[in-house]
Amino acid sequence: MPVSQNAKLVENLFDPKIAQEPTRAGYGEGLKRLGETHPNVVALCADLTGSTTTKKFADAYPARFVQIGVAEQNLVTVASGMAAAGKIPYVASYTMFCPGRAWEQIRTTICYNDQPVKIAGAHAGVSVGPDGATHQAIEDIAIMRALPNMQVFAPCDAIETRKVTMAVADTGKPAFFRFAREKTPVFTTEETPLVIGRAHVFWEGSDVAIIACGPLVYKALQAAKDLEGEDISCMVVNAVSIKPMDEEFIIDAAKKCGAVVTVEEHQIMGGMGSRVAEVLVQSRPVPMEFVGVRDRFGESGNPEELIEAFGMGVGAIKEAVKKVLKRK
Repeated sequence: MPVSQNAKLVENLFDPKIAQEPTRAGYGEGLKRLGETHPNVVALCADLTGSTTTKKFADAYPARFVQIGVAEQNLVTVASGMAAAGKIPYVASYTMFCPGRAWEQIRTTICYNDQPVKIAGAHAGVSVGPDGATHQAIEDIAIMRALPNMQVFAPCDAIETRKVTMAVADTGKPAFFRFAREKTPVFTTEETPLVIGRAHVFWEGSDVAIIACGPLVYKALQAAKDLEGEDISCMVVNAVSIKPMDEEFIIDAAKKCGAVVTVEEHQIMGGMGSRVAEVLVQSRPVPMEFVGVRDRFGESGNPEELIEAFGMGVGAIKEAVKKVLKRK
């Protein structure tokens, strides 16, 4: 079975009735658990405690929760001040507004001072669906990974989102992680490894390395399974840690497979795929294809339909694999 034994994924990986849960649910659960073990953790929100699932922490620890209101620039600035006073602040809003609207304040008050504020970006990608282009954050990885001191993560399901939420508490660094609104498959388990700065193989293969992040990792796995029936062997890599990226692992995957396809629910310019390309062009150039949004804004629609319309579905991944193989 091509599923990596080290990945420890669910047994019913491709069952049409696989459990589904919004990745944002992992944030609320992880934050609440941190409240039990980390007395210095505080949470702040921009009037979206329900949507971001911050409500779980707010209900459990009301004295450690601050409702800022619809003021995202104040949200991150207040959090930076709390971090300077010894707290570990977690801030949450829609990704389009934080980091989007608050980017300069994040840059100057958090990153410039290297304050350990954790920024949770909800409703990232096109998962916000009918809310349309103004609410669909598909540039956030690009703007955040360019900031010095900032760490960037894109967990693949609700369980991994919880793990990331908890793992960044002890880094002493600013961190940004994005998650979605809609339900997506829960295919990792409690035993699935999560290490900051590390990538992990979820599916073994040798012809093409598919490096993916976020909920689209599951679609990459579906594509790899389909392609196996066409005698195309794909390695699927979960690149949850975008910054720091597991550069040595990425280089080794390129050496083993000789071709790479990156998959992300984000603009292909400046995103996770761009970071992979930056690594490989310096050490191990190989043919690459990029699956993601191609220099356009989002639009209103059903999230799954938008994934297909924007060329990020299983079929698009399979096409990219076949295309890169011709260039190998």
